[in-house]
This record gives sequence, structure tokens and C-alpha cells, in this order.
Amino acid sequence: MAMNVTQKLIQSHLLKGQMIAGKEIALKIDQTLCQDATGTLVMLELEAMGVKRVKTEISAQYVDHNLIQEDFKNADDHLFLESAAQRFGVWFSRPGNGVSHPVHMQNFGKPGKTLLGSDSHTCAAGCLGMLAMGAGGLEVAMAMAGQPFYVTMPKVFGIKLTGKMPEWVSAKDVILEMLRRYNVKGGVNCVLEYYGPGLKNLTAMDRHVIANMGAELGATGSVFPSDKITYQFLLSQERAQDWIELVADKGAKYDIKADINLSELEPLIALPSSPGKVVPVREVIGREVYQAYIGSSANPGYRDFAIAALMVKGQRIPVGVSFDINPASRNELEELANEGLLSVLIRSGARIHQAGCNGCIGMGQAPATGRNSLRTVPRNFPGRSGTREDSVYLCSPEVATASALKGVITDPRQLGIPYPKVKYPRKKMLNRELLTAPLPLEKALAVKLVKGPNIASLPLLAPLPNEFTLPVLLKMGDNISTDEIMPAGARVLPFRSNIPKISEFSFDIIDESYFKRATDIVGKTGHMVVGGENYGQGSSREHAALAPRYLGLRVVLTKSFARIHWQNLVNFGILPVTFANPADYQKISQGDVLQFWDLHNKLKTGNKLQAVITEKNITIPLLHQLSSRQVEVLLDGGLINWVKKHSTL
Repeated sequence: MAMNVTQKLIQSHLLKGQMIAGKEIALKIDQTLCQDATGTLVMLELEAMGVKRVKTEISAQYVDHNLIQEDFKNADDHLFLESAAQRFGVWFSRPGNGVSHPVHMQNFGKPGKTLLGSDSHTCAAGCLGMLAMGAGGLEVAMAMAGQPFYVTMPKVFGIKLTGKMPEWVSAKDVILEMLRRYNVKGGVNCVLEYYGPGLKNLTAMDRHVIANMGAELGATGSVFPSDKITYQFLLSQERAQDWIELVADKGAKYDIKADINLSELEPLIALPSSPGKVVPVREVIGREVYQAYIGSSANPGYRDFAIAALMVKGQRIPVGVSFDINPASRNELEELANEGLLSVLIRSGARIHQAGCNGCIGMGQAPATGRNSLRTVPRNFPGRSGTREDSVYLCSPEVATASALKGVITDPRQLGIPYPKVKYPRKKMLNRELLTAPLPLEKALAVKLVKGPNIASLPLLAPLPNEFTLPVLLKMGDNISTDEIMPAGARVLPFRSNIPKISEFSFDIIDESYFKRATDIVGKTGHMVVGGENYGQGSSREHAALAPRYLGLRVVLTKSFARIHWQNLVNFGILPVTFANPADYQKISQGDVLQFWDLHNKLKTGNKLQAVITEKNITIPLLHQLSSRQVEVLLDGGLINWVKKHSTL
């Protein structure tokens, strides 16, 4: 049977289950990726499970999110992660080496392999012909311990690309066009696979830009074939031996199909505060700009910075505009310096930041209150920038730079200058000095974990009771992101290794009273929350499940869930259920008390549950999508409890 690239990748790694869309399958994981905002819990989970050494082909730990060292907490955690990488046999990327996704692509990505990362943008590695997926840290820890990764078999959404991008249009506009068409739920339970003659006009890093933001469509992953362009990229990294050809068979079919003619695209922009609110730039020109931001994992390539430098050459950024340059890797920064483009940016008035995630995750570069920020980052959820009432737009480097020069949102086609021609360095900068290889086993076993005072042990979680009587502490709308459930930024992320402390920030972007109200009833009844469609979209951070669970959250009832957060809820013993009839959402109010009963039997024997709103005497029929394995995990109180009970690692 003719297969597409996604099917080939899944078939070659399938350990359990059948390749039937909607059914749970188990996959062998070849590589894992962690970043510091989530990796601290991963390492603590490996310790809690008694793992001696990782069993993957390659596992890497990056320090890219929490780079600001305003006190001891981040610095201590960097030392903890370095010691844990040595202890468990993991590659370690030091602070300042760059963002995990492009650095992993350059150094470790291999066509035909699977990659699981504790970061939702791990899907970026699909640009090399990998099956790369984001997951909660506990899922990644399990994969590092040699266990299968369980996921719902996705549909394959084939996007045929034709034509060639016109001047002033770049890869960012391709993925923004996907978001314009399909919004933030358009890729849920799908792998987005790109194919067609237009591929020959996309570089490997162009493909990275597109694959990276597949996460914003809710996709399980994004996949490109491994072809001659992939080979040329690996050759430039002195890794030609890692290349294999991996393309769709002639006659391969797709569950869903779309066509994009690259020649017909124009500059696009996502309005505040959702990646799905995409319009042509020409519709919003003239809005005042406070900040223009170039970089992040979504636009990490040399050309993204080079084209900005060429656009501002000989010009000055006007007073009142902050032009922020956020290098995605130290190698790219060195190349810009060697080619003289870094000095061009500096002379224009640009602010140069260290290589890392930085402003993308709200760690610095937060915009002023009530001012517009144009960013090449992947997300613009409310408050993610570090400013609570932020106004963040997503766009290409061309749009961001043109707007910085003019001080207002500008269509770069109206600048009246020739489109800059980026000349790539003849030889790539391959500085791998800040990557530390794993220690041999005998030396690794002697390493002691370095734990500062901010690192707390993981809380113990109780099994799922058979009956619940739970107050609804929050009722929320559609598309609630994990940035709203558990904020990022400099005020919160330093506590990522301290669950009791970080729990104080749970839901505070939505309701600052949640923490107090939850702690008032901890140990009494527990509580539940209600949401709308696509609940838990965005970041894979498991803190958005674990911290509310620590505060007594036991049930989340919604119209629908985003994949990774749904898995994280189960992994920490929180029951995720949906309305059998979405209209019943209107019957529940914040403050209502719901009663659940006979949960153990109902979870084991079907997918239907019921809850009664006690004071209203209204019965609400509910559904769950848990596999039999997930039911066991939930009943045991979470994945760590289940592992201790059922597995030998």
C-alpha cells in the first residue's frame, strides 16, 4: 500500500495498537528534548522513578527559557540540570547556547527518527523528516526511561504546496495562511504533512518556521519529507551521514487535503490575542508600534536576522520604537558578527539580547502597557509577553522590521526599496563548545544531584475516589491557554521546580482569587473547573496540570480539550471529561456543586458518566476519551503512581 511520510514514520516505530485514526497507539521514541522550564520536573521525575540511565538514542537538556538570573533560583536550577544531565546520561546545552529547537535541529535531528519533547514546539523538528511531538514532561521522562509513548493515532492532513513565494513574503506567511484558514483547532488530532512541487523553493530553515507553528493549529506534529534540501542542510552541519531519503510513495493518500499556491501569498499578521486571528497586513497598516521583535524558535534562521539587518542598513530606528533582536542560537549570532550584519543592527539602534527564548516566554522584553508589539514569535496569548494587558501581533521579520522603521504597522511592499538578497555565509559556524556530552555510565552513577533551596520534591498524589462532590471554582470560555492556567514570565518561571510555590499563580490571569479560594477548601472536598472549546491549548507545561492538582483540582469539564494538556491532566490524576451535549455548558454556573458517583465502574465499562448539579437537581451527561491504560493511570492517582505499581524501569 502506498504510504505518506507520516504513515512511514509511525509504522516503523509502532509498538502497540493499529494505525486507525482515533485509536491509541504506542510508539518507540528515539530522541527526547527538554528545556529548563519543564526539564526540572522531568529530572525530578526520573529520580522519583529510580531511573539509572536514559535508554533513548539521544536525549538533550537545553537551558534556554529561564536565563534571567535576578537571584539564586534560576542559577541554582541551571546547576541542578547540569548535574542531572551528567547523572542520567543526557547531552547538556549550556545557558546562552540557544533555543532548543534550532540547536537540536542543527546538532541532533535525523530523518526517519522520532523525537518527543517537553515543549509543544518540538514539532519544529518535523522539518527534517522526523516525527516530532510535544508532550508533558512526565511522558518525556517515561520515554527517556525506555517506555513507549502513547498517543491517539492522528489523521494525516496533507498540504500540497505549489509555486514560489513572491518578494516580501516568507515562510512565516505560509503558516499564518494555514492559521488564517483553519484557526487554532484546525490541526487537532492531525499531523500536518507538506508535499508538492513548491517544496523545492523552501529551505530547511523555512520548513522549520512552518513546522514549528503547527503547534498553534493544535496539531500532533508537522512533517516534511527528507529530500535533497534536507541533505544540503545536514551537509552544511557536517552531518551528511545522518541523511536518508524519506518521501511519500506515489499515490499516497491523505485523510484531509489542502492546497497552497505560494505565489499567491501576501504579507500576513495575527492580531492580538490569538495566533488564529490572521489578516493581511494591508488591512491594519498605520497602527502605532512600540516594539518590533525578531527571533525565537519560530523564526530562528540566519536569513530571518540577515534580512532585518539589510532592511535597516544605513537607517535608524525612530525614537519611541524598541527594535529587539533575539538570537536563537550562539552560532547564528557568531555568523551575523562574522558577516558584519550584527554591527549593522547595532548601529540602527537595535537592542541585542542573549541567545535564548527570552521575550517569547515573557522572560524580558515585555512591552509597555497599552502599546503594540510586533513579534516573530509563535504565540500571542493574553499575558504571555510578561505584560498582563499586552497587545501582541505575530508577523514575519519583513513586516516587523518595516514597521519598526516607520513606527506604525507597515506593509513591507510599500517601503519603496528593493527586496534584500540575503547571501549566506560560505561556511556555517559550527561551534559546539557549549554542548556537553553524556558521561560514561560508571562516572555518571557517581554524580550527585545539585539541589538548591528552591527545588522541592514532587507532591504525593492520592488515587481517584469513587465518588466526588465538587464545587465549580471557575467557569471559563473557549480557547483557554496553558499560559492563562499557569502563566510564564519572570515572576513565575523561577518557581518551576517548586510546586507548592508555583501553585500560587494558578489561573491568576483569569481570576486572581482562585488560589485563595482553592486553598480554603484543600483537604475538604477538592474542586473542579469548567471550560469551553479547545481547553488547554498552547504550551506543553505540565505545571498547568500539576499545580492546580496540588491545590485540589480533581475534575475538568469542557466542550473539548487540546491534546497535550488533556494527557497531562490524566498523568496527574485529574479526570478530564466533556459534555455529551455541548448546550449543557449553559446550565452550569461558577459556584455550583456537582456530584459524581460510581466513577470506578463507569470508567472501566464505557465512556459515559453523569454528574448532578445538586442545588438545581439537573443531571448532566458526560463523556470521556480515556483508553483502558489511561483509566488505570487515573485510578492510581497519576502516571508516577501507576509506574511504581505496574512497571520495572
